[in-house]
Amino acid sequence: MTGATRLLAFAAMGLVGLAWGLSMPLSKVAVSTGYQHFGLIFWQLVVGAALLSVVNRARGRALPRGWPQWRTWIVLAFSGSLIPSVAFYSAVAHLPAGIMSIIISLVPVMAFPIALALGQDRLSVRRILGLLLGLSGTLMLVLPEASLPDPAMLAWVPIALIAPLCYAIEGNYVARFGTAGLDPFQVMWGASLVGAVLVLPAAIATGQFISPLRPFGAPETAIVTYAMISVLAYSGYVWLVGAAGAVFAVQVSYLVTAFGIVASWIFLGERYSPFIWLSLGLVMIGIFLVQPRRQQALAEAAPIGETARRVS
Repeated sequence: MTGATRLLAFAAMGLVGLAWGLSMPLSKVAVSTGYQHFGLIFWQLVVGAALLSVVNRARGRALPRGWPQWRTWIVLAFSGSLIPSVAFYSAVAHLPAGIMSIIISLVPVMAFPIALALGQDRLSVRRILGLLLGLSGTLMLVLPEASLPDPAMLAWVPIALIAPLCYAIEGNYVARFGTAGLDPFQVMWGASLVGAVLVLPAAIATGQFISPLRPFGAPETAIVTYAMISVLAYSGYVWLVGAAGAVFAVQVSYLVTAFGIVASWIFLGERYSPFIWLSLGLVMIGIFLVQPRRQQALAEAAPIGETARRVS
């Protein structure tokens, strides 16, 4: 990279990290008045799909409609949006947003053993140590009595862990099977449309559908803002991968976690015990050690969707 490109890449990484970090307190606000997961997921996907349609039309890209593309969208809609978002919104209603930031950051730690099992990666002492530190950081969240503000929150930690596990599965699926010739924006566009169609009946059947005609307050604004931020941040992330490489770009995960905690502290007034800060330190070191050092394809470095929500 040239000096100017490097400076721009660092600036983009900071903005992307800030944008995704803000998604944590925004999610907390979105569930603050009782909105539930299916209704939230539907509008998140609809707003995202609308923005992505503008982006792809501006790029002159349409959606191919072959079976390989449909299969990719369906798999990624479930693994990258529907299942992890149900877990995420269910848990964030009960857990502090800052703690959710730490949990979501575990994607690389969870992706590594899955990649090993699929024969897509190799063992090394450094990465095994990273895996152990990441697991230790997770245990630090739940084992000491003083770590969580309320012991009743403990039951929601396993639910929250479903989200990064799904993103890890998503990333490994993309690394192994590819995206059927789709670029990242086409992947997100198609998966968002498929996900919205799949989740709408569930939202209506469970009474969780959110009417767009009701007055807009803080939760409704948070839903729309969150969806817009996700698309814009991912656009910046894709540019960053092209300009600076996937291994450089995936470092944004550290900033997402840090900004998520700081934003939750500033906007939601959250406070954390020393155990939480120790957990954060262990997880961050674990992510650093488990990340690949060589340049790799985007699919190998980070999941395609939320995920990165989602970078993880």
